[in-house]
Amino acid sequence: MTEPTILAIESSCDETAAAVIRGGRVLSNIIATQAVHEQYGGVVPELASRAHQQNIIPVVTQALIKANVTKSDLNAVAFTRGPGLLGALLVGCTFAKSFALGLGIPLIEVNHMQAHILAHFIDDPKPAFPFLCLTVSGGHTQVVLIKSHLEMEVIGQTTDDAVGEAFDKTAKMLGLPYPGGPMLDKAAATGNPRAFDFPVSNMPGYDFSFSGIKTAVLYFLKNQTKQNPEFVQEHLADICASVQYTLIQTLLRKLKQASKDLGIKEVAIAGGVSANSGLRQTLQEYAKKHNWNVYIPAFQYCTDNAGMIAIAAHYQYLAGDFSNQLASPDPRMKI
Repeated sequence: MTEPTILAIESSCDETAAAVIRGGRVLSNIIATQAVHEQYGGVVPELASRAHQQNIIPVVTQALIKANVTKSDLNAVAFTRGPGLLGALLVGCTFAKSFALGLGIPLIEVNHMQAHILAHFIDDPKPAFPFLCLTVSGGHTQVVLIKSHLEMEVIGQTTDDAVGEAFDKTAKMLGLPYPGGPMLDKAAATGNPRAFDFPVSNMPGYDFSFSGIKTAVLYFLKNQTKQNPEFVQEHLADICASVQYTLIQTLLRKLKQASKDLGIKEVAIAGGVSANSGLRQTLQEYAKKHNWNVYIPAFQYCTDNAGMIAIAAHYQYLAGDFSNQLASPDPRMKI
């Protein structure tokens, strides 16, 4: 078999992205970020869909040009089927189906969360099977057991809110600009992580809960600002560092337990929150302490991108796992 050349499209939320992969090597990875959401302090689904419609053709064109690939060189077109925002997914799905139909080549539907995990196979070093992956984003928090490129099992997940949402909502309470998570991470860099105590949830098994800490932070800020209206401004770095410390400890406590129970020392993180500097640093500390082999994606493959969709599509292509023109978006798609 000749090395397959695949165009991949990602449109699950507010990033319009396209990538080209050949033989498992990403040749281009183009992302158009939607600045329109900044004024609203969060993603507005309808505006995201419209922006995807405006961006998708220029992004795909740029991905092909950068990869030095023509449409006739393509062997398949891949797209994110879910999970994500319905309208946003629909744009990428419809474009991919039309493009594949026009070229007479196969279509590959990709699970967005599986793709986040498989981003580890774009660059070296690559994890060995089986490995554990903590997938953390604005919509998901999961501990996943990866047995092969196409066989994954969720062994723990959040029972309410995702950790990315906890970061973003806390940032909003503190008056930080959008996107809140990265802003909180930046402010935390100069703070004392033990300045303030917040509750670390302890759910059964490997599950998580983050609604409690959001409520705790809300009441903490209300009480403190009653006594001192300038409390947040005066203690911003310490508050951010303390909240971040608590969220990271909540995550890694479960990951550590899963590693111990299953006897697996190959450990990875993936998803948008894996770009968090505090999480990356603490994971490296855990690696030394518990003798883990740790894998952290390059920054460009942490947040939503098409390179990860492309690598997932590559393995699906080799396995003959193709979709068809009846494919439709699945906003709540599971691993």
